[in-house]
Amino acid sequence: MASPKSVALYTLGCKLNFSESSAIGRSFQNAGYGLADFDNGADIYVINTCSVTDFADRKCRKIIRRARRVNPDALVVVTGCYAQLKPDEIAGFDGVDMVLGAAEKFRIVEYVNALDMGGHTVVKAGNIKQFLPFETSWSQGDRTRAFLKVQDGCDYKCSFCTIPQARGESRSDSIPNVAAHAEQLGRDGIREIVLTGVNIGDFREPETGLGFIDLIRELDRISTVDRFRISSIEPNLCSDEIIAFVAGSDRFMPHFHMPLQSGNNKQLKLMRRRYGRELYADRVSEIKRLMPHACIGVDVIVGFPGETEEDFEQSYRFINELDVSYLHVFTYSERANTPAAEMEGAIDMGVRKERNQRLRMLSEKKKNYFYRQFEGQTREVLLEHNREVGFLTGFTDNYIKLNLQASDDMVNTIVEAKIGNLTEDGIAKATI
Repeated sequence: MASPKSVALYTLGCKLNFSESSAIGRSFQNAGYGLADFDNGADIYVINTCSVTDFADRKCRKIIRRARRVNPDALVVVTGCYAQLKPDEIAGFDGVDMVLGAAEKFRIVEYVNALDMGGHTVVKAGNIKQFLPFETSWSQGDRTRAFLKVQDGCDYKCSFCTIPQARGESRSDSIPNVAAHAEQLGRDGIREIVLTGVNIGDFREPETGLGFIDLIRELDRISTVDRFRISSIEPNLCSDEIIAFVAGSDRFMPHFHMPLQSGNNKQLKLMRRRYGRELYADRVSEIKRLMPHACIGVDVIVGFPGETEEDFEQSYRFINELDVSYLHVFTYSERANTPAAEMEGAIDMGVRKERNQRLRMLSEKKKNYFYRQFEGQTREVLLEHNREVGFLTGFTDNYIKLNLQASDDMVNTIVEAKIGNLTEDGIAKATI
């Protein structure tokens, strides 16, 4: 088979997946391939999958069909978490030529170049229990912000989660390596770096045992990067030391995203989370004590097995009383080979969706309240492209999304902006 010359990538799921897709794209470019837009046709389609929910699985199948419609003769490769968990299932889908697991995805060019199509799907997915080395990756698609991977895998055994099965044990990059990549990204023009991983608070440097606080202290010294953000951190790992450090830093933004999953201790215990709601409330209180202006995002799961109406109401009231800024709400879906899938008390799907909607409405209320606290104030914003001609968009240090009138030559600059009123699309107007 003649070597194809163009590659299109499609990424499902988290920021970590986006950073790894970028690494995959660079590996193809280094081997002489060109990157193509998905809908303009490509010789190879690489679909990097997620498998957190049933929706993510269904979306993968939809994207495979879409790739085949664009170019029926293309080579379709599926990789990522879904591919690691269910390689044979994906191999049975019409239109899939190759399936690569977690350990194999960074050798994708090697596998593609060696592929001898014999009318069957090639599956390369090793045992995730084997030790996997840490693979550095980062994304910088918009030339303004980059997602830099510092940790991978997870040693937590939450009863609903397949991530340990898909990504293996927790492992981390070295601090000098992370710092070197961050410094180079800054030299390349990146103004903001988001630190990503599966469980970044569990960062542990292989040789020295130094932890996440040591990593962010080192990154804070890098002068080529204006901003750092912590993508998500477990509440039990978000220590007073980390909170105080961010509060005193000029480069780490006052923005925390901490997964809660439930505001009810009964569910938290069944989920095998490593904290109670009291600790979570304490973390929020400490952040707000030191940084009243900080943005705090929350992950929540609704419809977990055994969640009664009273349980949900208790969780709802707890979240309502928290001084947080927005919610990411997930409807629980049964995942194979997890303890939760075998639990009694499955919740009707209609009830799950109704609870999801209620928390999404609460999220909008929280976001609106948070934004309106800053109307009329001036804060620094990193300007990005906007589809609307004559306007740019951007995020303040504390993660308020703004839309303002400015020329394209101001993209990737940090300016002082006065925050105006919140519009119906959930973006605040601003002026400079």
